[in-house]
Amino acid sequence: MRKIQILGTGCPKCKKLAECAEAAAKELGIEYEIEKVTKISDIMKFGVMSTPGLVVDGQVKVAGKVPTVEQLKEMLK
Repeated sequence: MRKIQILGTGCPKCKKLAECAEAAAKELGIEYEIEKVTKISDIMKFGVMSTPGLVVDGQVKVAGKVPTVEQLKEMLK
């Protein structure tokens, strides 16, 4: 099971990243769990200074932008 974490305070871009990450995981047919990390102090623990951020299995994949579903699928493989 993949652990997908969305780093962000709940802005529209953060919500869009969560939607796209979920769509990518579903298209790949992988089991996943999505967690939204909204506290600034917790986001900073990942070393991310601009949101939204995407963390997959503890590894930061994206910060400060919303990748396409196709790009996200590559990151989740």
